[in-house]
Amino acid sequence: MIRPAFLDAAATAAALLREPILAERWSTPSALADFSTGGLARHLAYQIMQTVAFLDAAPGQSAISVLEHFTGNTWVTSGVDSADNIGIRRRSEQAAASTTAADLADTVDAALTELRAVVPAQPLDRIVDLGAWGLRVDDFLLTRVVELVVHVDDLAVGLSLPTPSIPVAAAEATIHLLSSLAAWRHGSLDVIRALARQERAPASIAAL
Repeated sequence: MIRPAFLDAAATAAALLREPILAERWSTPSALADFSTGGLARHLAYQIMQTVAFLDAAPGQSAISVLEHFTGNTWVTSGVDSADNIGIRRRSEQAAASTTAADLADTVDAALTELRAVVPAQPLDRIVDLGAWGLRVDDFLLTRVVELVVHVDDLAVGLSLPTPSIPVAAAEATIHLLSSLAAWRHGSLDVIRALARQERAPASIAAL
């Protein structure tokens, strides 16, 4: 079910990128530290545009699990001021400086049109080559779903808009993966207490 969840989440993001207020706020600070609104919008759009590029590329040869993908990435635990996360923001800001809200929305719409044909046709055993490692295609799409769901909320908050309704399957997939990452970072007991025992809940079980 992750394939329709990805396409639905991408459509939600594409609609948000069409909001007229985005052009007005393009150069203003976003809801995330050190991210302009345009930079954050470009980072959100990248999750769709990047998927086209990865699925157009040659398949990989071997895959790791989706949890290994996150736990092996230093940006997951290194904090917003780490070199990895600074690099992500810098690249997004540079890309945003060379486009406009309207052009970005057009590019995303074109990418989504292509993905609606390409994604359902992917073989189950397709491995997406990420360079240092690969992911099975559905695991790769799951990572994009999490990025889309989280950053749709970020962008909407920064635009002072209600967060769009997240498609149910995309929300459920995001909660499941983030819960698994939270348990990896903090331990299962802290996650259980945070969800079931407010009086013993830790200060944070943030996954990212």
